[in-house]
Amino acid sequence: MAQTWTREDVLVSTDWLEEHLNDRNLRILDCRYYFDSRDAAEEYRKAHIPGAVHFDWSHELNDPENSVAFSMAGPEKVEATMSRAGIGNDTRIIAYDDEGGHFGSRVWLVLARFGKESQLRILDGGWTKWVAENRPTSSEIPEVKPATFTIERSAERPEIVATADDVLAAMKDGKTKILDVRRMSEFTGEEVRAKRGGRIPDADYLFWQDNLDWNGDRSFVSEAKVKEQREAVGINDDTPVITYCQGGVRAAHSAISLLTSGVKNVRVYDGSWGEWGNRDDLPLEKGPVKEK
Repeated sequence: MAQTWTREDVLVSTDWLEEHLNDRNLRILDCRYYFDSRDAAEEYRKAHIPGAVHFDWSHELNDPENSVAFSMAGPEKVEATMSRAGIGNDTRIIAYDDEGGHFGSRVWLVLARFGKESQLRILDGGWTKWVAENRPTSSEIPEVKPATFTIERSAERPEIVATADDVLAAMKDGKTKILDVRRMSEFTGEEVRAKRGGRIPDADYLFWQDNLDWNGDRSFVSEAKVKEQREAVGINDDTPVITYCQGGVRAAHSAISLLTSGVKNVRVYDGSWGEWGNRDDLPLEKGPVKEK
């Protein structure tokens, strides 16, 4: 992903969205998702941003034929998914969730992979900030008319995502930073979410939530703060970076934070630990962080 984006290229404010709620060419995607017993569809039905549609990114944008959970879908499925959601080639898309853009970032990554990210913005602060600011909500389910969303195959950018082989090569090149953005308990191997627990050898650590005002309105921290944090682990603007987590979702959020702070070359390991931790042929480390 040898390119940078500004915050304005990726994020949109709650002020802007409220002013544009009635725009005819706008599609708002409610991307809330939960790993616990909560039902995201039910939460959506209770209340959502007016005009928003429920968008189950975990089903709609993933490849069901791939044994690695949350693997990215191909262009045909993405085209069909977006078309069903009433999104055409000139539709402005706003994605939000209640985890600071955690799941909206995955939608952004998929569209970026297929050269369509310019149509989408992530609502900065998402549902958390929207509700805290007492902005309008609704329980009305909007009627959605299918549209035509097409991906130009010549515009696809496979280099935006990394494979396990890319990570192995990066481990040897001496230039690329492999960045683990999971919880520390996952990084050390204490928390095991695959066949094996641990981390990719020599990976650096930068928790994805540190890019957010997590205990406040869950908006992104400043670019200066992101830059300070990533420079502390040796990432400057020209450092090639591969981010990973469990399924390439938190890693997408961290990639956005890095890119919008000036890093020019960031890739997301799509398989992440869901693949690496389940393959006995791939090396790992576990235990406390080593001093470098």
